[in-house]
This record gives sequence, C-alpha cells and structure tokens, in this order.
Amino acid sequence: MSTPFHPAQHPHRTMLHNEIHARPPESMTAPLAIAHIVMIADAAGREASRSHVAELLRNHHLALPDAHTTHLRMDLGAFRLRWEMHTEFVSWTFMASATEEVLVDRDPVSAIDAVPRDWLAALPGQCLCSLNLWVLPTQSFGSDAQVTHVLHEDTMVASTVAGGYGEVYTDFAIHPDGFSRMVLLAAGMAPRRLGRLVQRLLEIETYRMAALLGLPAAREAANVLAFAERELAELANAIRTANRDAEPALLDRLTRLAGQVESQYAATHSRFSASSAYFALLDKRIEDIDESRLAGMQTIREFMDRRLTPARSTCEWATRRQDALSQRVSRMSNLLRTRVEIEQQQSSQALLKTMNQRQDMQLKMQSTVEGLSVAAITYYIVGLVSYLAKGAEPLGWSFSPESTAAAAIPLVAVGVWWSMRRLHHRVFRKHPQ
Repeated sequence: MSTPFHPAQHPHRTMLHNEIHARPPESMTAPLAIAHIVMIADAAGREASRSHVAELLRNHHLALPDAHTTHLRMDLGAFRLRWEMHTEFVSWTFMASATEEVLVDRDPVSAIDAVPRDWLAALPGQCLCSLNLWVLPTQSFGSDAQVTHVLHEDTMVASTVAGGYGEVYTDFAIHPDGFSRMVLLAAGMAPRRLGRLVQRLLEIETYRMAALLGLPAAREAANVLAFAERELAELANAIRTANRDAEPALLDRLTRLAGQVESQYAATHSRFSASSAYFALLDKRIEDIDESRLAGMQTIREFMDRRLTPARSTCEWATRRQDALSQRVSRMSNLLRTRVEIEQQQSSQALLKTMNQRQDMQLKMQSTVEGLSVAAITYYIVGLVSYLAKGAEPLGWSFSPESTAAAAIPLVAVGVWWSMRRLHHRVFRKHPQ
C-alpha cells in the first residue's frame, strides 16, 4: 500500500478543482415544460435571492443552502428547481412534467403554473428575461395552425440542432403572459445530451438579453460624447489662437472636460466590457447547439447576426469612441501644458536676465562702496596712529604726530585693502555664486 501524499495545500485548490463541475446540466426526459426567469440584482439582491430560495426549501422541509452556495438543484415534487447566482443576475429555472399534447391549447401549460404564486411574485431583483421552453419527444412540430397559435409565424425562427437529432422553434417575442417561447423537438436524444442542449438554449436567451444591457448605456454615452467632441473642437481652435493671458482659462476648461470624459468612461466601461463578454458567450452557445437550416426557415445564428449586429456595433463603437476621445483630450492637455511650460520658462529666463543685470549693478555699487570703505577705515586707523604718536612723544618718540600719521597712510591703506580682498576671497570660495 502506497504512502499517502499530503503536501501543503493551496487554499483555493478544492474550489478550482470543482469549478469544472459547477452548474452541470441535468438529465432530462421529454415531454417537459420549463420556465426560465433571469432577475437582475445587485449584491444585496443576490443575497436576498439566497434567502428567498431558502424560504421555498424551508416550506418543503428540505435542506437550506449555506452562505457560500451559488447554485443548487432540488426536486420539490410538483416541479424541479434550478437556482444559479451569477455576477450580475440570478437565474431561476422551473421544470415540470408535461404531456405531448401540451401545445394543443392556445394557452399552453407552463412550468410556472406549479410554482407558488405569492412566492414567485416576490422574486428579488428586476426581471430581465423570462422564457417558456417546451421539450417534446416528437419528430415534427405539427400543422401550420398549431405553429401559428403557439408562436408568431411571421417572426418564427427554426433550425435543426444537435447534429440533426433535434429541432428548435422560437419567435423571440414576448407573449401576453410576459414570457417568450421556445419549442424543442428531441426524439430519441439521450437524457444527458438533452439536458446539455436545453441548458445551452436557455443560456442563449439569457446572454442575448444580458449583452443588450450595454445598448442603453451606449446610446446615453453617445450624447455625452457628442457634446465632449464639440467642446474639444472649440478648445482646439481657441488654443490655436489664444494669447498668453487666455491660456489659464483654457487649461481650466480642458481639465474639466477631461474630468467629464474620464468620469463617463469609468461609469460605462465595465458595462461595455460585460456586454462584450456576453456577446462572446452568446456566439459560443449558438455554436455549441450545432444548428443547420430547416427548409424555408431562418436559423438562430442568422437571426442573431441580422438583428444583434447593429446593437453590438453600437456598443463597440461607443467603446472605441470613448477611448479615442480620452486620448485626444490627453494629447490636447499635454500640448497646452507644454505651451504654458515653455512660456513659463521664457518668463523665468527673462526674470533671471533681469536679476543678473541687477546683480551686476549691485556688484559695481558694492565695489564703489568698498573703495569708500577702504578710505574710511584708513582714515580712522591713521587717526588712531596720530593719537598714539602724540602719546609716545613724552616717552621719547622722535617724530611728530603729523609725520607719523603721514607715513602710516600708505601702509594702513594697503593693509586694509589687502585684508578686505582676503575676506572677499574666503567668502566667495565658501559660498560660490
């Protein structure tokens, strides 16, 4: 028997390992009625949805989800529940058994009919998507009359899926009950494969709506961007003809415009990034269902390409336009700041030149003052020598005070001048200019 291997474990190892098993598809057997509801919710709304599903499970005396549960599947007798918490929304999927004649009536039975009404009406968040999907074990959808009363014939989209093992019909319309509708014919399909196909079809509708959340933001951003572009064009023209006095006001306007553009960019960038990710997921799910054309019918891929391309392009265009405008504002700001800095440097150079001229004048005046200072100091020192000579006469000094003072003048003057030169030399060597 081998020795157990127990090295230090990464704190996220178990979570990362189990990620491939997150939200697995269910095994399904037709006929089946499925109601899929997507509720947009913030962090508080998502936590409220966990409490809401716990309330339903509590009423059925079932185990409650813990604080870290993000998805669960539960059999509640009359229906099965699949609950999933995502980054921006919470999805609720209800499944109930049906009969092959479920679509005979003009008001088909929905899985939502088995869900408690009061509890259902209190779902936290705002409804983004609601879809009724009927899975039937048949090969043909039936008569044209049956198609007409279940789906809108003029907007119906249909294709074979799963390599020809199934057919899907939908009209991408909201019906009077508030739900859109989809019909899947899946004769002879294995339960797990059918579950994967159903999950992909539900995700197509979910991601289609989630991706389109960026469209209102793109349209709103277009108005802000149009104003900002006009303002930037006016500023560019004003900067070109502005004098030095007008530049501070222009720089202030440009700074405020940059703040507005960056604020709008920050407010919508995450929304556009999410829409781009949802569009990519939508493309992948359509690819996964492996559809092919039914005679005379438009496929889901063709419908999405035709109807979603303008919205997708609008979101992408808004993103590119924001990036381009942000870069233009940044370039304009750098240009104006460079211009202001150059003018400030020119002003500084002129100021330094004036200061140098003043310093030269001060040095000349200082030299003049120093000459006078030598004369004044010499005068006072010679006076002291004269007094010293007068005092020395009674002691035997043979020269008169006047002669002594006259003889001391050159010596004192040279000494004072030399001393001041030495002092200047020491000062300038210690504090060079």
